[in-house]
Amino acid sequence: MELEVFEAFRSAGVPDDKARAVVESINRQIDSRYSLHAEQLATRGDLAALRGDLRADLERTRGEVLTRIAESKTDVVRWCVGSIFASVGMFAAITKLLVH
Repeated sequence: MELEVFEAFRSAGVPDDKARAVVESINRQIDSRYSLHAEQLATRGDLAALRGDLRADLERTRGEVLTRIAESKTDVVRWCVGSIFASVGMFAAITKLLVH
């Protein structure tokens, strides 16, 4: 493409040094645009890495949630058993007080 642009300028009567400067300026602008897009746009590799990171985070979070659920179940069972024993103890105490 550079050669075609250069030749078009030359055939239009633009001096060689000015035609070459314009072609170089166009190339710099194109490179600038490509580098800007490369910084802002995600590639398939970027998305694959992000997907892997998200899955790892999801698995870690899932493990943490399951651990917390198991701990909560243990606490609920502990409180239920404790409440049952306390209720039986109170019933026994009330029965003993009422019988005498």
